Amino acid sequence: MEDPNKKGNPNQLNIELNEEIGQGIYSNLAIITHSSSEFVVDFVRVMPGIPKAGVKSRVILTPEHAKRLLMALQDNVKKYESQYGTIKVNMGSDPHLPPMGFSGGNIPQA
Repeated sequence: MEDPNKKGNPNQLNIELNEEIGQGIYSNLAIITHSSSEFVVDFVRVMPGIPKAGVKSRVILTPEHAKRLLMALQDNVKKYESQYGTIKVNMGSDPHLPPMGFSGGNIPQA
């Protein structure tokens, strides 16, 4: 009898996640642009007291993959909310921007 672990499933995708990428990048703003052939998502970190926000990561997607990502995000938000409750969105002057009224302790500025 053959070892089932030696026989690869043709529908299985092996994905490697190295330690650096696995740490992730924090982003509280995504800027999305598109052309006829691609969607570009820039993940940005906006911080209080820092007037210049930097793009931390850029992801380029085909239109089909962008739609699949949209559907996957909708499904995951639905599952999250059924488990943890409705996600409240602070609708400031622009719903696409993070709230600029950060609160918390005093952060020393360099």
